[in-house]
Amino acid sequence: MVRVIRSGEARDLDLPGRRSQEVVSARTGSEAVTLRLVEIAVPQPGDSLREPHRHAGFEECIYILSGQGTMHSDSGEYSLEAGDTILVSAGESHVTRNTGKTPLQLLCFFPTADCSEQK
Repeated sequence: MVRVIRSGEARDLDLPGRRSQEVVSARTGSEAVTLRLVEIAVPQPGDSLREPHRHAGFEECIYILSGQGTMHSDSGEYSLEAGDTILVSAGESHVTRNTGKTPLQLLCFFPTADCSEQK
């Protein structure tokens, strides 16, 4: 079955330090995939830094749509720019931060229909 999900159907998630919209998940009928569109704003003086998180039971694949940033993880620190792809292993602590002058936009893919396992 094919399902078209319109931009207005994405669910806004209340996640700290970023705007995150869940486009595809179990909520939209997926059995094995979650797709999120994420925007990380340019940091402003006085903003608190977001804490790292991990996904214990599944990997995360992130595609950088636009902007510049840095991925901080257990395995190192990585500079990012539009067109880059990151693969984060299950259980690895990580956080992506905007280091540019424009919003950092990401597509985040998870091989599970339910990402509520985030810690």
